[in-house]
Amino acid sequence: MQHFSNNNDNQPLSKFELMLKTNSVYFFDSNEFEEIILFYVDSGKFSLAKKALHLGLSQHPSSVALKLIHVELLILDEKLDKAEKILDQLKEIEPSNEDVYIQKATIFSKKGKHQDAVDNLKTALLYADEDAEILSMIGMEYLFLEDFDTARFNFAKSLDVEYENYSSLYNVIYCFDMMKKHTEAIDYLQAYIEKEPYSEIAWHQLGRQYYIVYDYQKALQAFEYSILIDDQFIGAHLEKAKTLEELGHYEEAIVFYHKTMELDTPTSFAYLRIGKCYEKLKSTKDAIDFYNKTVNEDPLLDKGWLALADIYISNKNYHKALYFINKALGIDEENNLYWHKFAEINLKLNLFEEAARAYYKCIGLQDDRIEVYLALSDVLHFLGEFHEAIRVLLDARESYHDMAEITYRLGGLHFLVQKEKEGLFFLEKALKTDFDYLTVAEELYPIVIDRTEVKSLINKFKKED
Repeated sequence: MQHFSNNNDNQPLSKFELMLKTNSVYFFDSNEFEEIILFYVDSGKFSLAKKALHLGLSQHPSSVALKLIHVELLILDEKLDKAEKILDQLKEIEPSNEDVYIQKATIFSKKGKHQDAVDNLKTALLYADEDAEILSMIGMEYLFLEDFDTARFNFAKSLDVEYENYSSLYNVIYCFDMMKKHTEAIDYLQAYIEKEPYSEIAWHQLGRQYYIVYDYQKALQAFEYSILIDDQFIGAHLEKAKTLEELGHYEEAIVFYHKTMELDTPTSFAYLRIGKCYEKLKSTKDAIDFYNKTVNEDPLLDKGWLALADIYISNKNYHKALYFINKALGIDEENNLYWHKFAEINLKLNLFEEAARAYYKCIGLQDDRIEVYLALSDVLHFLGEFHEAIRVLLDARESYHDMAEITYRLGGLHFLVQKEKEGLFFLEKALKTDFDYLTVAEELYPIVIDRTEVKSLINKFKKED
């Protein structure tokens, strides 16, 4: 849909609005109606746009341009079948009008029929004078089809026609990203920059690609070129700060994170990254200050609360760490890593029941790492819940089979529930698998290891060794 500039001195518009006030009926040519309708659409005044369209079609019933605007308004209202009927009529009248095929493509796209949309857009190309926008639309349809290579090809063709169409440039790089073809993306951007050396967008995108492949020095250079071209480009300053952080230049990174906030309003992301930089510089007080700014700026950013929890864990202030990890869990209670951290903090505070609850939650969230099962079984062992600890380890054994960490524990726990035969079975299996892990078992089950029959079994393996 073309757009009409807002001009208060526009005569047809003034005349139309006077007509509405006086209930008179004036005559306008079809071009004037187009201007009036498009003005109202751009202004978001759709009821007035529809009034103007209704009057326009009554005065110019055969106007193809007005009927196409009618189609666009019907599509906006999701009245797709009605729009399609009008387009079928228009196709009979003007079979070489590219806008008919473009609008049919829009309807097919909305219905999820993306290949049909592509077919209509390709037909539109046959009749169009300018094809950059149509090629870009074809690219979008292939994105919906997840055919990223064909999408990229069409966006690139669109860019060849209209070289400064940055929307198409972003989409070309997005396709490379989706295909994980970062080397090809770098080659493409370098070729683009040869023709457009002062494109801050292209330099910024080139920097992003170098960053993705861990070539931080080249990424830094690209972001610096982008900033030289446009020193107000926030994205380039932000990416430069991230790159400096990766290179370990934390003080300089802080300067550029601050620069992004000078150019625009402060963001929780910038505050968080500044905090991380200060933490790396061992400036705990400044780090905590910026983490607090992070959560004040965005109380729903769980990563801010997590950063506070982590820094207090590092400083062994587990009560404060518990407060902040609870804040993170309040935002995302389905995050198994938060529950794992919650468990570890509770262990430090000797809150073993809470730690066990957290490990159960981890397992419930499909966190089946061996360390979760082992930690839970050890907590249950400490709480005297020997049978439950065995059950947990048997569950773990289904995934991890005969790992020594599990079988030693099963051996020790079976002795604790007076099942000596099973205990000896598992201990023998464990000693065969990894004799050296016995030192851990000695710490966990000293009473069991001290038993005569267990010592005899261990000695047997020592002799064999």
